[in-house]
Amino acid sequence: METKEAGLPVVFVHGTRVSGTMWQPVVQAIGTRHPVAVPDLPGHGVRRGEPFTLPGAVAAVAEAVDRLGGRALVAGLSLGGYVAIATAAEHPDRVAGLMAMGCTALPRGPLGAVYRGAARGAARYPEGANRLSAFTFRHALPDRLGRAMAAGGLSCEVVPDVVAAVRTLDPLAALSAYPGPVWLWNGERDHFRRDERRFLHACRDGRLIVRPGCGHLTLLADATAVARQVMDAAAVVAARTELTGTPSTTGR
Repeated sequence: METKEAGLPVVFVHGTRVSGTMWQPVVQAIGTRHPVAVPDLPGHGVRRGEPFTLPGAVAAVAEAVDRLGGRALVAGLSLGGYVAIATAAEHPDRVAGLMAMGCTALPRGPLGAVYRGAARGAARYPEGANRLSAFTFRHALPDRLGRAMAAGGLSCEVVPDVVAAVRTLDPLAALSAYPGPVWLWNGERDHFRRDERRFLHACRDGRLIVRPGCGHLTLLADATAVARQVMDAAAVVAARTELTGTPSTTGR
């Protein structure tokens, strides 16, 4: 799903067990103002059945950036946020700016243990877990977002690989290595907020946005607001580039 306008390209990275279709409402709100790509990560969507690895996920995002001209704002939610952070650290020349949503919890410790347990259950009964996920999306989210979450198919069988892969990432070191502008965006009620101040401190050029009343997925419930936030970030990156003629490397 791409457009051909001249605005800064944007690559959206999806969460665990869903696919790039989860971003459909936001992409529709952006319209033709920015070129957009919504790649499926390994093991998800059209790539269901492939093993998930963090290097493979980073490669998928980098390839999407290259298809849009070689430099883009990268925005991801949950798993997508961790993958976006890893991509920014590995390919700072390709990632013009980073928007990491719902992913400011260190992927180890008590929270990691909870998700490892849930992952084992999802892998043991993947089709049942897929049906439960689809039901949850339909009933917990606005209709358009709930349908978009499941439109590309669900793949709960990949969750253990995802959890294991994300545990290998040091997001604080990755953020510290990335010189460009970072937007950390969380819902007020999101359990993945727990380490947000540590994540912010790790950024060379970071800012934290907390959306009142929102949870982990309902952060996306107002697609127009999300699109506006993304376009505002893209405008900041583009303005800095125009002023300097090079990608921003502003420090804290």
